[in-house]
Amino acid sequence: MSFFIEASLAEGGAKAPDIISQLMVFGGIFLIFYLLFIRPQNKKMKEHQAMVETLAKGDEVVTNGGVLGKVVGLHDGFVTIEVSPDMNINIQRSAVAAIQPKGTIKGIKN
Repeated sequence: MSFFIEASLAEGGAKAPDIISQLMVFGGIFLIFYLLFIRPQNKKMKEHQAMVETLAKGDEVVTNGGVLGKVVGLHDGFVTIEVSPDMNINIQRSAVAAIQPKGTIKGIKN
């Protein structure tokens, strides 16, 4: 007569968990990971891809490295950015982090 262990468990009469219930638990965990991590990341990736595709000459952009410049040329996988008069740099399109509002460069100059 045990107060903590039921007689059927002490005698080894416990059933193994059902395979369907185990699959439901794993499915639920995957669903939670999908909703919290995978789906938002895919949404951000699609938004960034759309932003990169809509780049045009004259846009003021910030790169992933923090460089602020004006788009002066567009190529297949690269963008030419003017960071100061007579200084252009070529970067990959995917390195563009954000498009800034017009006049941002003039607004930060002293």
